[in-house]
Amino acid sequence: MVDLSIDCGGLKLANPVMPASGTFSHELASVVDFNRLGAMVIKTVTPEKRLGNPTPRVSEVPSGMLNSIGIPSKGIDRFIAETLPLYQGFTAPLVVSISANTPDEFAAICRRVTLPGVAAIEVNISCPNLEDDGRAFAMRPATTLQVMQRLREATDLPLWAKLTPNTGEIPEVAAAAEEGGADALVVANTILAMSVDIRTRRPTLGKVMGGLSGPAVKPIILRMAYQCVRSVSIPVIGCGGISTAEDALEYLMVGCRAVQVGTATFLHTGAMTDVIDGLADWCRRMGVERIEEVVGTLSSSADDGNMVWEAIA
Repeated sequence: MVDLSIDCGGLKLANPVMPASGTFSHELASVVDFNRLGAMVIKTVTPEKRLGNPTPRVSEVPSGMLNSIGIPSKGIDRFIAETLPLYQGFTAPLVVSISANTPDEFAAICRRVTLPGVAAIEVNISCPNLEDDGRAFAMRPATTLQVMQRLREATDLPLWAKLTPNTGEIPEVAAAAEEGGADALVVANTILAMSVDIRTRRPTLGKVMGGLSGPAVKPIILRMAYQCVRSVSIPVIGCGGISTAEDALEYLMVGCRAVQVGTATFLHTGAMTDVIDGLADWCRRMGVERIEEVVGTLSSSADDGNMVWEAIA
């Protein structure tokens, strides 16, 4: 038997595979065995009800998709009363994703979701900070540190900081999140992008720009995950373009302790369990008894200080 269990971000996971927030809901229980997942990461909750962005919200592009959903939400009150009970009874730990517009709002909703049955809180600091001209909290180390410190004061539950790839300071942001009290990092959210319908000469999304996800982003996010692993001492969870066990293994080998599967589930509802089964099969073929043995086994002789600049020179 292969032991797929792993410790990650304050939780003991049965395996390193979980959904990405926004791609998972309780309705999937009719086709996916939630008890097989490493964790359940549910759709982002906001303090107030939100309708989301205008349509079209999703556009298919080569090797991925664009989305500009806008985090529609029923609000925290309905989440607690209606949604949270739907996840009771499953053995996989429940991770609640939250988003807010200011540090004060983040702290307030963090306190509200610190409830029995919630194992950890994923903090979507990729969202706009209204006190910083709409820039995402995680675009800069200073605002990352500020919001994470407020969140750390608001709860004793494990905090997972979901970072944005739309920054040129990903290692510094990662370090700031750790300093602010994060127990793990999720690397990363979608990459800002757009596409045009040449028949109508209009953007394919109602908000013009959106987030690119899917296989196209994996090499970029994998690089960022690798940089974050080398910048912090807390666990990193890879999230970007994971469709197969081979994809997940790349993230594990660069040092991630778990992975999140998103876009692939839209194409195939069994994608997460396929990745779990694929990891076990690979370990058996390779004679690996514990998935822990794979983490951080990337072989590289490159000099860390010059690696990035030499690679793009």
